[in-house]
Amino acid sequence: MVRATARFRHHDEVHFIDAGDGVTITLIRVRTDTEPTKGPILLLHGVAMRAESFRPPLARTLVDVLLDDGWDVWMLNWRGSTDLDPRPWTLDDVALNDIPAAVRHVLAQTGASSLGAVAHCQGSTALSMAAVSGLVPEVEVIVSNGVSLHPVMPPFARVKLHTLRPLMQRTQSYVDVPWRDGPEGALARVTRNAVRVWHAECTNASCNMASFALGSGHPALWRHANLDAATHDWVATEFGRVPMSFYAQLAASDRAGQLVSLRPKGGLPPRFAAVAPQTHARFALFAGAQNRAFLPDSQRKTHAYLERHQPGRHSLTVLRGYGHADVFLGARAHIDVYPRILAELNA
Repeated sequence: MVRATARFRHHDEVHFIDAGDGVTITLIRVRTDTEPTKGPILLLHGVAMRAESFRPPLARTLVDVLLDDGWDVWMLNWRGSTDLDPRPWTLDDVALNDIPAAVRHVLAQTGASSLGAVAHCQGSTALSMAAVSGLVPEVEVIVSNGVSLHPVMPPFARVKLHTLRPLMQRTQSYVDVPWRDGPEGALARVTRNAVRVWHAECTNASCNMASFALGSGHPALWRHANLDAATHDWVATEFGRVPMSFYAQLAASDRAGQLVSLRPKGGLPPRFAAVAPQTHARFALFAGAQNRAFLPDSQRKTHAYLERHQPGRHSLTVLRGYGHADVFLGARAHIDVYPRILAELNA
């Protein structure tokens, strides 16, 4: 029997922690009246999103499913979260500081010796970077959605990254995905209006801008058929700013064919898939077959890299009928996706 954990039954504990370089990040521990029977699970959101993106206005979210299965759920707002003050950041910062600090804090609070993680988009890339660099040996299983160590993008997304980005970064420090309030700058105003004309598939300006800023498709981050009306309206309030410093790292990684460090230090290698992974974590890679932010080949390449060094240990699941963020936001995700995530965590 499927039972829903209504949002009003969630009890949130907010923990403020120092990432180690003076940046404050937050962890949200989600509890119910029932004590967890399993270990901690860390959830990592995507770029220009926040921890709350794992609790969309659905009857049953991933958080509900994890709680009902007995897990101790912790949601991380890393430094790119829209719930924190905007700042320039790179994936190096997140992998070197935010994620190790979060892992240490969760283990200290729970008394556990290890944990699992479910990560999306750039939460996945940063966690993968930290893991293969040996910075989070306590993480035993990583469920990674969309992209891990090999960003493979649609052709037009690459054109934007290498052609439009250098032009925009001359005057812009960020790309503001929603641009809800109508920026005054001429470049931003022209861009916003052009995007609205180009993306005539819906009238949700944030949905249109997300397709422009974070991929290439109509739309790029999900299939409209997978989102109910309430969730489609809700995402308009969920996206925020993406710093040009991130796009610079993504462009360098695209040229290298794998994630690269902009400032190798603290154990971060120049290229993250150029050497054997310094982790025993088992990766469960997920990719939407219709993903237009990062093509499924992104996860296929990371899976091939992991299997070369640790054959038979890792898994790859390509989800038919899904894109990028609808893996977590889809109205049928509790039927099509979440049971597969639970199976990997419980394997």
